[in-house]
Amino acid sequence: MPDRVGRRLSDIDWQALTAGRSYHPSPAAWEDEILYFLFLDRFSDGKEHGGFADFRGAPAVPGGQRTTPLFDFATDAGTANRMTWFEAGKTWCGGTIAGLRDKLGYLQRLGITAVWISPVFRQVSGSDDYHGYGIQNFLDVDPHFGTREELRDLVAEAHGAGIRVVLDIILNHAGDVFAYQENHPYYYHQGRRFPVEGFRRDRQDAGTLDFGPLLEGTPMDEGVWPAEFQQPEAWAHQGEIQDWDAFPEYIDGDFLSLKEIEQGPAPKDPSLAWDLLRRIDEHLPSPALFALCEVYKFWIAYADVDGYRVDTVKHMEPGAVRLFANVIHEFAQSLGKENFYLIGEITGGRSHAVNLLNTTGIDAALGINEIPDKLEFLAKGYRSPGHPRTAEQEGYFDLFRNSLLERKHTHQWFGRHVVTMFDDHDQVGTRHKFRFCGRQDGYRHLLAALGLNLATMGIPCIYYGTEQAFDGADHREDDDSYSDALLRECMFGGPFGSLQSTGRHFFNEEHDAYRFIQGLAALRREHIALRRGRQYLREVSATGLEGDFHFPQAIGGELRWVVAWSRIFADREVLCAINTDAERELTVFATVDHRLNPPGAEMECLLSTDLQRLGRRTAVEARNGSALQITLPAGGFEVCGRIQG
Repeated sequence: MPDRVGRRLSDIDWQALTAGRSYHPSPAAWEDEILYFLFLDRFSDGKEHGGFADFRGAPAVPGGQRTTPLFDFATDAGTANRMTWFEAGKTWCGGTIAGLRDKLGYLQRLGITAVWISPVFRQVSGSDDYHGYGIQNFLDVDPHFGTREELRDLVAEAHGAGIRVVLDIILNHAGDVFAYQENHPYYYHQGRRFPVEGFRRDRQDAGTLDFGPLLEGTPMDEGVWPAEFQQPEAWAHQGEIQDWDAFPEYIDGDFLSLKEIEQGPAPKDPSLAWDLLRRIDEHLPSPALFALCEVYKFWIAYADVDGYRVDTVKHMEPGAVRLFANVIHEFAQSLGKENFYLIGEITGGRSHAVNLLNTTGIDAALGINEIPDKLEFLAKGYRSPGHPRTAEQEGYFDLFRNSLLERKHTHQWFGRHVVTMFDDHDQVGTRHKFRFCGRQDGYRHLLAALGLNLATMGIPCIYYGTEQAFDGADHREDDDSYSDALLRECMFGGPFGSLQSTGRHFFNEEHDAYRFIQGLAALRREHIALRRGRQYLREVSATGLEGDFHFPQAIGGELRWVVAWSRIFADREVLCAINTDAERELTVFATVDHRLNPPGAEMECLLSTDLQRLGRRTAVEARNGSALQITLPAGGFEVCGRIQG
């Protein structure tokens, strides 16, 4: 790859880049996939041994560079000095592309079919932006992670393992690449544009490079690249956002110290914030926006990636998102990627997300209606599952129904366009952040939450470390700075391993959560209803008597009961259930479809956290139409299906 490719977009030879290449095809349906989101800096450095095998199935044994042993709870948990350990989590820890490539076998055996990788692009020199969201060069890989060539080779090997690659990308902003006048902080104020001192040489520089095209010999780790972003008009320079819900401040202001890219004028009257169609129609794309389109076309053509997760869609003009989506989809289709997926980080409620998907061309929404909160706390017994006979949208299952209200032609629409997860890397709006297992007895509810995530409608996503029961949590009372670091422990141990450890890795293929995901992922592959089926929350009853069937609801703010749901595809029904009570085994009757499973039909336990129930057959009874009696262990999960014949 010639060095000049990183200098100017105009230097890219598209014909040479794509000629004679065969690109990896898109999946027929993304709801068939299981995503796995990882922070590259926190995932693997390739030095681990014990507990896992390589891609060919050979155990990873000590020797050579493999010097990091497997974590042992009895001897390693809580052994690090808390303050030293926490400080290490605030900056680079050492994960690499090569380390991720080394773990493709671990991910394949887990059942993962698509990895979503945190941004890999070159960060501002001298910054602590291990997360990747502070880009300095949009056309290069950060040397902490590796090289462009290593990324390309990783994608090729992942494809060989049956794993697609989704890159996390940023359109809204770059890193802290320039300084305002005299290096002062400025804050958004009524659209005022503030004076700029110059581009930075590194994170500590006060802006000593001209705010304009840089000299030809300028090192490529200084300023911003490619050169198209060196034009002053490429930047909004309106200061940091203070009110994150005030329009147009949250569109035009800088995202903290990260610098807002100017994507073109659009209506700024606050009274028009809701009018997406007008804002799109009157948006005039900027040269910088077209440059961003070229940047992300390049990474598809060069690395053969399969999708993008688009960061901070809320902070972009919808017209800019629409242009980008059209350009990227058309380019990907020209390479044979007919279903290249754009997953947008969209907050602000279900209807807003649906509107934005409809009008911009983004394929799926991440984070709508507090899905992580509703999913997590339903499994823990502190949220309602919803109620299909009311118009409210308070429960988890409510998020995926009433497609007619949203003017969708199919009940399956939400399954194809919503990404579901519980653990995540940000937890926006939460002061003291925590993983699922970080508080409220999470470990005892973990398998129920994973079952809820993987067996309900949507494109399921697992956050790295959840399969090893990572327990990061911020227990401070008087300070919440760097709280998000505690969601981002190192799988490879290093200086910031989970459970307050160092120097021990967590790639344990025998872990209970890993094995559970592995089994449920295999069941999803076997049963299309678990991937694409329509979904029904089911009434349950302890007695099975007439009039005693109800949709589970919380009492006194707690729900300690069985939540059951059906996934139905064509003439196949699977019944799934979780027990939100981590103290008691529970037996209930759960309603099933009377036409597909009439009384007398038998259903078989296809998967259960109680291994003794696996394969057990139970007859459907004439209760509430048709109902199946199921027994779930404390905090358990089960899937039952019809025995055909």
